[in-house]
Amino acid sequence: MQFGIFTVGDVTVDPTTGRAPTEHERIKAMLAIALKAEEVGLDVFATGEHHNPPFVPSSPTTMLGYIAARTEKLVLSTSTTLITTNDPVKIAEDFAMLQHVADGRVDVMMGRGNTGPVYPWFGKDIRDGIDLAIENYALLRRLWDEDVVTWKGKFRTPLQSFTSTPRPLDGVAPFVWHGSIRSPEIAEQAAYYGDGFFHNNIFWPASHTKQMVNLYRQRYAHYGHGTPEQAVVGLGGQVFMRKNSQDAVREFRPYFDNAPVYGHGPSLEDFTRETPLTVGSPQEVIDRTLSFRDYVGDYQRQLFLMDHAGLPLKTVLEQLDLLGEEVVPVLRKEFANQRPANVPDAPTHAARVAAKNTHGTSDNSDNNGNNGNEEARSA
Repeated sequence: MQFGIFTVGDVTVDPTTGRAPTEHERIKAMLAIALKAEEVGLDVFATGEHHNPPFVPSSPTTMLGYIAARTEKLVLSTSTTLITTNDPVKIAEDFAMLQHVADGRVDVMMGRGNTGPVYPWFGKDIRDGIDLAIENYALLRRLWDEDVVTWKGKFRTPLQSFTSTPRPLDGVAPFVWHGSIRSPEIAEQAAYYGDGFFHNNIFWPASHTKQMVNLYRQRYAHYGHGTPEQAVVGLGGQVFMRKNSQDAVREFRPYFDNAPVYGHGPSLEDFTRETPLTVGSPQEVIDRTLSFRDYVGDYQRQLFLMDHAGLPLKTVLEQLDLLGEEVVPVLRKEFANQRPANVPDAPTHAARVAAKNTHGTSDNSDNNGNNGNEEARSA
């Protein structure tokens, strides 16, 4: 199982000081957080993609390329790559290049984003959101899987005998997660291709998360990729910790109350009761995170949001120390002890290359190296 962090890259006023970082300071802080993630033994750093204030990560591959040069083990990912408004050709080329720069330590999470105005900024219509996600991803897969592509669709100009360069490292494209909070069509898409499904387990109650993950697992099996238990699932979550839970609540409350996403709404107590947000001691974070398995089953990746809502860099780095030293080692042990033998590990580039070489599978086979149901894919 993989553990890591993700950032949305918001530039937010610190409610305890009244000061907001500059864009430069925030970008440098995100880089420092990524390097700290490797230092404390985490597996993954993921960044969102946004094109509107107060967010700064508009060019994820630029950021991840820099982090790749400064790290050795960290898997570099996006927590949203806008499959709807980005050109699939550019995504194919950018992430294949990043693969080579990072020696394969790359995967990508496709999403539609949650900012309506971004669609017209890039010449798209939000009413086409689902259709764009389906068509653009179908083209992206072909660009990675086939050396020469001739293609015609609804939303972009046709391609004639086109080769995307560079080709994916070792003939294996980055592993793809499809991220969604509320769209069953995206869970269906992830299942159809045998890709991973990431549910950002922050804003919704457990019953909703369970419903979405179960839909993906059942449809994954329907398309012939394996049993429901073998589907590849990731969860998001947000935590804030101090040694003493009362100190954590006291310190985090002003940040929660003024957060750009959930501030000025439900109380901190209501939100922590109804959603997976955990504010307390490291043991409380351990207990809460282990409970996710009760309603989503055994899963492969857990990412935490830790630098949101104006929290200063010093505080975030302290949170990462607690996460790496006191929380993740226990979670690794407990999740490993509970995991049945038939549940796959988190996909890595090395494992997928080995599966390809052993089984002779194509890059569009599922994460376990088993050929998917081609009849279903062509339906």
